[in-house]
Formats: sequence, structure tokens, C-alpha cells
Amino acid sequence: MARMGKSLERALAEVVNLPEADQEQIGRQLLSHIEKLRQLRTDVDRGIRALDAGKGKPLDLDDFLRQKNKRRGGA
Repeated sequence: MARMGKSLERALAEVVNLPEADQEQIGRQLLSHIEKLRQLRTDVDRGIRALDAGKGKPLDLDDFLRQKNKRRGGA
């Protein structure tokens, strides 16, 4: 197994001192975050492959931001 980063190592050392319910909650949150990161990596890789295959198209950034803001209830 790869060596853990120092920050994660310190955090896990602290987590073991917490009540079990808190440990479980932190564990679930961490696993959820890891899954989101994995999905993001998959999406990025898929996008890169599509661009490499010439499937990209120009992006109207103003229109893109307008649509995103509209979905979030912005102007």
C-alpha cells in the first residue's frame, strides 16, 4: 500500500480518539468525497479522450455562465 500523506495520517490519528459515532460519520463523509473525486477523474478523462478524438466544439463562455447562473437562481 502507498504511504499516506502526513496530513491524512495526522487526521486519522485524531479520528481514532473520537467517539465511534463520530468516527463513522467522518468515515462516510470521507468515502463520499473519495467517490466524488473518482467520478470527477473519470469525467475529466472522458472529456480529454473526446477532445483528443476531435469531438470538441467551441464554447461560448458568456452563454455557459448565463445558463449556470440561471439554474442556480442567479441573474
